[in-house]
Amino acid sequence: MIMTIFAVLTGLGLLVWGADRFVDGAASTAKHFGMPSLLIGMVILGFGTSAPEMVVSALAAMNGNAGIGLGNAYGSNIANIALILGVTAMISPIKVSSAVLRKELPILTLVTALSIFFLADLYLSRLNAVILLVLFFFLMAWAIVQGVKQPCDSVEHSDPLAKDVETEAVEYSLPLNRAIFWLAAGLLLLLAGSRIFVWGAVAMAGMLGVSDLIIGLTVAAIGTSLPELASSVLAARKGEHELALGNVIGSNLFNTLAVVGISGVIYPVAVEASVLYRDMAVMGILTLSLFVLGYGFRGKQGRISRFDGGILFLVYVCYTAGLAISVIKS
Repeated sequence: MIMTIFAVLTGLGLLVWGADRFVDGAASTAKHFGMPSLLIGMVILGFGTSAPEMVVSALAAMNGNAGIGLGNAYGSNIANIALILGVTAMISPIKVSSAVLRKELPILTLVTALSIFFLADLYLSRLNAVILLVLFFFLMAWAIVQGVKQPCDSVEHSDPLAKDVETEAVEYSLPLNRAIFWLAAGLLLLLAGSRIFVWGAVAMAGMLGVSDLIIGLTVAAIGTSLPELASSVLAARKGEHELALGNVIGSNLFNTLAVVGISGVIYPVAVEASVLYRDMAVMGILTLSLFVLGYGFRGKQGRISRFDGGILFLVYVCYTAGLAISVIKS
């Protein structure tokens, strides 16, 4: 058991560190070759923070443990909203702009509803997965085209999330040789970390007598969400509220479309009824709650207050406790 826990923790550590190194190297390399900062922010940083989920889910699916991939994706979405936004808002209340309510949140809500619809028959087919991936690439292409079309001052006023990811992308400036080194090293760390983690997660599930889905919803979800937690807390402490919220919205879109899509294309899988009635229900309610918390009433700007953050955090504690109780009963 000690060896299994060590493998899980080591794998998670390599995943988080590898993702960070990969982002540094990829962003710096892209800047050296003239890629606009806005596109680096939307594409490379988006892929980078979701790289642990994508690599773990793909490897787990290839090994026939698709439950880890699904649990990782949906568990990360729940952790992103309830745990990460909850903790971040308790540190510093998060302001929600009208642009986020008008553009990003409706897209995330529709994507969440689509994923629930696809799993209504308790089966993730390869066709469903392909549709998710096609939609993901369409949204990425649309975001890139919009970013290229709009000048910097227009982006600043029309889409604060794009402005913030562009500002964050400017911070990456390594020499080209070091950038290429960390790009390759980060990718290798991601692959090594995912292989060690999946082995440990499958072994842990067997020892505890639970499904790999539960491991994905808990250990994998929290572990692979660490990059988003770190970046969101740091953004909140700097007063960059839109970036903190943007990390969560972007990560949830990547997880729901790309991570689940990749896993389903590799290994179509039947899912437990609890995924639909427990996990996806919680994910859907949390997504809708962002509208309520961020809408703003009586002319006031919407925001996620410290109290709201405490409620979100409490929801995550209760959800995780429910998973633990289900494991004990089984």
